[in-house]
Amino acid sequence: MPKIKTKKSASKRFVVRPGGTVKRGQAFKRHILTKKTTKNKRHLRGSTDVHASDISSVRAMMPFA
Repeated sequence: MPKIKTKKSASKRFVVRPGGTVKRGQAFKRHILTKKTTKNKRHLRGSTDVHASDISSVRAMMPFA
């Protein structure tokens, strides 16, 4: 039987918290920041949770998390 492997790109993007929720970084904060307002960039700081409809996909990519 082949081994189940973790998608390494997913393991670098997501962190599974002890309660089972999945943490992710905010998108749209990497480049082309000059046209974005300061308020918009400020609200993109920090991290947020993965939406409930996407949890199953993340779990499939990270079976051991």
